[in-house]
Amino acid sequence: MFTHLIGHHAPALNDVLTQGGFRRSQNIAYRPACENCRACVSVRVRVRDFKWTKSFKRQWKAGEDIIGARMPPSPSAEQYDLFKSYLYARHESGGMTEMSILDYAMMVEDTHVETMVIEYRRRGPDTFITGAGEGPLLGVALTDQLADGLSMVYSFYEPGSPGTGLGTYMILDHIERARRMNLPYVYLGYWVEGSSKMAYKARFRPQEHLGPEGWDEVDAEIDAL
Repeated sequence: MFTHLIGHHAPALNDVLTQGGFRRSQNIAYRPACENCRACVSVRVRVRDFKWTKSFKRQWKAGEDIIGARMPPSPSAEQYDLFKSYLYARHESGGMTEMSILDYAMMVEDTHVETMVIEYRRRGPDTFITGAGEGPLLGVALTDQLADGLSMVYSFYEPGSPGTGLGTYMILDHIERARRMNLPYVYLGYWVEGSSKMAYKARFRPQEHLGPEGWDEVDAEIDAL
């Protein structure tokens, strides 16, 4: 199922559809509607009750010199280079590896909703003035701001950075951003039980899964872990 997100009603429509299990790609909102399968489950983290495990605390501390700077949804050649490096390292067989720089630019800037790019770099000597990191780009998150949370549309990062757990750090950073903005949720997209590539999403608890009767809280250990 899909619909277009265009015009001045697009932000409000994106809010409603995301709360209903849709995801955004450029100016299209979509949701799987398979006749005999319900494996794709929408997941959102409950920010206020989020549990900082020892592992999360270690990864947060390991990234204490990383700064995420909020930017307008504008693409850059540096972002694209990192995007391609990430895809070839983590998703080499996926169709996104064929995306040109123009395709990437459309992914970022073709939007009628309230969205942002968060660029992650190391803390620099002028960070306390600029609020941004310095040096090579380490990670990027394309994120929508909703009425009730932040929706991580797509994120990628330097796959060769040892010891930082950048993917985890970026989600933790979004949870902290949502907390500071007094937003109750961080939307992580779809989770499929048994999928090794999606298992990381289940670590961020408590979280809610969208079912036939609405959003249900999930806090117990999940078998996929």
